[in-house]
Amino acid sequence: DRVFQASTGSTGRSLLQTKRDCPIDFEYQNYTIITSRCKGPQSPPTECCDAFKKFACPFAVYINNQSTNCADTMLTYINGRGSYPAGMFAAECLKGKQGVSCEGIPGIDTGVPSGGRRAHGISGRLIALLCGLGGLLFH
Repeated sequence: DRVFQASTGSTGRSLLQTKRDCPIDFEYQNYTIITSRCKGPQSPPTECCDAFKKFACPFAVYINNQSTNCADTMLTYINGRGSYPAGMFAAECLKGKQGVSCEGIPGIDTGVPSGGRRAHGISGRLIALLCGLGGLLFH
């Protein structure tokens, strides 16, 4: 009987909270922009965060999407490439659940369609358009 009873404790993620795999392959990205300017925790936080944003902002639409594991994956590779302490960039450079703020950071060609950032605005409009058309068709 206890098998079908709801748990009242918080023991982990439910199926609805499972994150999807990131569509960006962060393993083979060029991390030189970060590793050449940020030498570890002794480096000035503004210098490290500026370098981090130059690297991360082209992927902002993906790493700021909390339904994927992109931010975690990217931070794991950054920490591994530069031997940075865990949580250094997340604590200093991310704005909580909003993720990375890319104001004032010019776009960089990463091979990601639409430069990574513009895809969010286009996809939002496209989804709204498709929902509207679907509503008209099935009304």
